[in-house]
Amino acid sequence: MSDKKQYEMKPTKPISYAIGMFGTSIPINMFKTFAAKFYVDDLAKITSTQFASILSIYTFIDALDNPLYGYLSDRTRSPIGRRRPWLLIGSVFLVICFILFFSPPASLSAGAMFYYIMVMYMLTGTLDSLINSNYGALFPELFKDKQVRAKTNAMRQVFQFIAMILSIALTPVIVGGLGSAENPSVGYRYTSWIYGIIALAVIWYMTLSSHEDFSAMDKPKPSLFGSLKAVLSNKKFWIYGVANAAFAAAFSLIQAGVPFYVKYYLKLEDSKTTVLLGTAILSVVIFIPFWVKIIKKLTLMPAWRLSFLIIAVCMIPLYFTKNLIAAVLALLPVGFGVAGVSATMDVVAARILDEDAKKYGVQREGTYSSLIGVLNKTSGLFTALGYFLVDKIYGYVDGNNTGASPDGAARFLTVLFPIILFIVAVIFSKFLKFNEAEHSDSFTDDESAAIEN
Repeated sequence: MSDKKQYEMKPTKPISYAIGMFGTSIPINMFKTFAAKFYVDDLAKITSTQFASILSIYTFIDALDNPLYGYLSDRTRSPIGRRRPWLLIGSVFLVICFILFFSPPASLSAGAMFYYIMVMYMLTGTLDSLINSNYGALFPELFKDKQVRAKTNAMRQVFQFIAMILSIALTPVIVGGLGSAENPSVGYRYTSWIYGIIALAVIWYMTLSSHEDFSAMDKPKPSLFGSLKAVLSNKKFWIYGVANAAFAAAFSLIQAGVPFYVKYYLKLEDSKTTVLLGTAILSVVIFIPFWVKIIKKLTLMPAWRLSFLIIAVCMIPLYFTKNLIAAVLALLPVGFGVAGVSATMDVVAARILDEDAKKYGVQREGTYSSLIGVLNKTSGLFTALGYFLVDKIYGYVDGNNTGASPDGAARFLTVLFPIILFIVAVIFSKFLKFNEAEHSDSFTDDESAAIEN
């Protein structure tokens, strides 16, 4: 590596990297949104309390594997870079485990089925963490220019929500078309194959089209304990992490809760889930450009805080809606708030990471990204608590034993508990502040134009 030509970093096209978000989002969105619907409600293979225990165990495992993945990625030295080996190999195993999760062996006993679900949930989840740690670590390395970074991040968010339209909003329709009411597992199995193949192709394209900075491999390898100490002693990391975790937990509960909300509260067929989820996701995509102007006017941090507040307030009408049209109208302002979080969250995180790099002079994007991911994954504890409470408060056990008030359980899981979590995000966001002399909160005209285009 003495030849300087080896250090010439070939530019990566923003779309080549951004489309990777489409590939990483497809399997995990279906996985997290429909895992409970598939195993607890449709098949009644496990209870809501058992599912809550799986989420809780996985959260603790994920708290350990995230920093390990980031640390190993930062220290990797290979002919094809630091992140590429993990992305190429890890994506194959992710897709395999994702498909197996939705393909349970019919011959398993009830006890064995619980352990099968738990193991496959752990493997699918941890491999998703591996992929996202490395994908996220590429972003600040590939794009140094502020304008290009802003444009790429906006494209990345759009691809993420396009993936959500497919893997969340359209999944009930696809599953219903491929399966049957008598055997819903067939539809889920075939759908997981389709999504898995698409995801693998996109992730491999993104990885092979992204050109890492090989000069970074000649810099000192960050130590594990030094990195942990630097990050964990950063108050901004904790404030941001808790706010982000509360938002992620609430958003995850809404995603997973909408099918229950449609079935038990609105008392409509499963296909109407597509209408509600599609409305929410499309509204986010439509409203992102509006937040570019809001950020420019209010500056970054006030806009970030405002977006949390809007979601918390606008979720309230969903608790009282009585029909599909009213629910759709209630979701539009919620989508507006989520668009604000999407437009600001990664920029806030990048600001924290930039301060760390400036202070210590060490590139540890993987470690930092994964540790933020650890707090983000603690959202699983909040999600688990939600499923536990619908059992203990409302008596909803599974699809065969829904308790006396399944409609109340659905509203609690989809609306009431998420509102509480959004309020937590609002409170913590108010404590995160930066030295405004060192940062420019507003986007420049060129950056705004880049995002809008």
